[in-house]
Amino acid sequence: MKKHSPATLRNREAILSVLRHELPEWGTVLEVASGSGEHAVYFAEHMPALAWQPSDPDLEALASIKAYRADYEGVNLREPVALDAREGEWPIGRADAILCINMVHISTWRSTIGLFYAASHVLNGSDAPLILYGPFIEQGVKTAQSNVDFDAGLRARNPEWGIREVETLEKHATFRGFSRTARYEMPANNLMLVYRQTGEAEPVDDIFAHFKE
Repeated sequence: MKKHSPATLRNREAILSVLRHELPEWGTVLEVASGSGEHAVYFAEHMPALAWQPSDPDLEALASIKAYRADYEGVNLREPVALDAREGEWPIGRADAILCINMVHISTWRSTIGLFYAASHVLNGSDAPLILYGPFIEQGVKTAQSNVDFDAGLRARNPEWGIREVETLEKHATFRGFSRTARYEMPANNLMLVYRQTGEAEPVDDIFAHFKE
């Protein structure tokens, strides 16, 4: 029932170090695309003042999260919810932070659009961060060969997947009223990008038709 991700053991301490700087002291953290649930348990254990809300669209992932939660001795890890970032409406009404680890590149561009759209409605105030972790391509920064190869492999598996360009990501972030407030270089050629709402989202009838990758 429990799923295991070797990458979680490798990156969780580095991610936690950043989260300690960027997350609020208390409140609810919504983790989008929680996967196996190993990150959720680890972060909930190390930040007991925060209520951790895991989520995922995959039934096997949700089962894994529930299995880890069953063994968790704390009280701040909530029951996981089914949440698909591609949908404009989410089952979570409010959150004080949103964390999304390794989803943007292993999902369609629609998922990223949906993530920013829903975050603009769900996040509780301008200090509430939307935090992304994963590999990204940046203009003016040489892309590591490992990421070039990884990107090619992703697109071979699914043409709609792939490592996203930060500049394209941030055009849409601005459209939704977000600005990047921090950038952290992480191990294995990954980044953590932190966004907060500093403006108003542009009105649009169809968020998915408006902005293409």
